[in-house]
Amino acid sequence: MHELSITQSVVDAIVERSAGKKVTVVRLRVGRLSGFVPDAMRFCFELATDGTNLQGAALDIDEPPGVAHCRTCGEYFSLTDLILLCPCGSADVEVLSGRELVVASVDVV
Repeated sequence: MHELSITQSVVDAIVERSAGKKVTVVRLRVGRLSGFVPDAMRFCFELATDGTNLQGAALDIDEPPGVAHCRTCGEYFSLTDLILLCPCGSADVEVLSGRELVVASVDVV
């Protein structure tokens, strides 16, 4: 379960940057093509924050869809998985979003 190590890294980074202040909300952007399972990250978040200034913080995960651009026909289209085919049939596509894993914001008190 790579979600545990990634979630632990996110928590460690926030602990380091929050200077001991109480963190109440963590907002992540986890693209649907990133390979991470948000429900697993939610479970791991509770484990990783135990005993830290993030303990009890809410975890809000935004899951942006994949978006790609076809170099053949010029169309922009949504991706629901990593099968990189344009509706026109071309495989010459560029993935523009959906692979991200970003700490979007953190609320501290």
